[in-house]
Amino acid sequence: MNILIFLIILLVLVIVHEFGHFFTAKRFGIRVDEFGFGFPPKLFGVKKGETEYTFNLLPLGGFVKIFGESPDEESTNGPDANRSFVNKPKWKQAIVLFAGVFANFLLAWLLFSFGLMSGLPTSVNNKLPSYALSDIQLTIISVAPKSPAEKAGLKSGDKITYLSSGEDILAEVNPGDVNPDSVKAFVLSHKNKEIEIGYFRGRPSGMPAVKLTPVENIDGQPAIGIAMDEIGIAKLPVFTAFVEGIGLTLNVTKGTVVGLYTLITDGIRGKGSFASVTGPVGMVGIVGDAFKFGFAYLVSFTALISVNLAIINLLPFPALDGGRLFFLLIEKIKGSRINPKVANTANMIGFGILILLMLVVTYHDVVKLF
Repeated sequence: MNILIFLIILLVLVIVHEFGHFFTAKRFGIRVDEFGFGFPPKLFGVKKGETEYTFNLLPLGGFVKIFGESPDEESTNGPDANRSFVNKPKWKQAIVLFAGVFANFLLAWLLFSFGLMSGLPTSVNNKLPSYALSDIQLTIISVAPKSPAEKAGLKSGDKITYLSSGEDILAEVNPGDVNPDSVKAFVLSHKNKEIEIGYFRGRPSGMPAVKLTPVENIDGQPAIGIAMDEIGIAKLPVFTAFVEGIGLTLNVTKGTVVGLYTLITDGIRGKGSFASVTGPVGMVGIVGDAFKFGFAYLVSFTALISVNLAIINLLPFPALDGGRLFFLLIEKIKGSRINPKVANTANMIGFGILILLMLVVTYHDVVKLF
């Protein structure tokens, strides 16, 4: 089920991205030869006008074939050269290339806005100052494999209500008594002692509880194997939701840019680690966790991925939209086109490097499962 949800999310995000390229290319009179759903081999296609809409075997996204995007003799000097991407003014080329990224930002804004309208689970630490959260609960975000928490049956999305060990009790007597810091302190002070954890899953009903004993983590400290956060519900009127959705999108974009910058600079300094990078395999598990929190949370997570996809595509790296935009800038400065063979070769090498990087990240995702 998690794999299916992930594939649907990935398909939607990539198709939205490619539709941005498709729409603007059509508007500027550029010939679009194919709009593909999924990746080849092709299953079947339907031709409407000059564009063939194909449905392919691998449901991992989509693509558009824009005439002249990879320049050759036909697109440069052929009979239909006036409708070629490469022969359009630089500003039109730039808009077509940026349109995919813009479509992802637009989708993220719409999804965040919808989430805020329907009731978006939001971290107390990440909320915008312009709105308040209701029904704040200490929520388990993730459970470490083979940890005491997993063995006891705790799951992502469970809300913690109390902890007890012997006569020591940590309960919600006053607002904020049960929080990540107080739970960590309670666990640290009860090394090698059995702890009872009260919780509820979904809607509060009864008083379910589990018993477990902390074990030492890699730092030699007692731990039960959970990550926690205080999660509340942000629910806003329609107009306010759209306004705040813009702010939330900008906030997430800023955080993504900072995180990506840190990742790249750490890698250059030799301090980088794949532990902080997640590929398709890891994303399947994260999507499953998001789904457990509810549909609104899954929608906001999809918006988060959409922002990440947009930012990554803006990197000035060959084969990405940012790389093609960088080539356009070089052409504008030098006043002439880059040799098509050089540009096409650079994009092919860049694509190969991206595939290799994806394979490495996927390998580390698989290793983490064991």
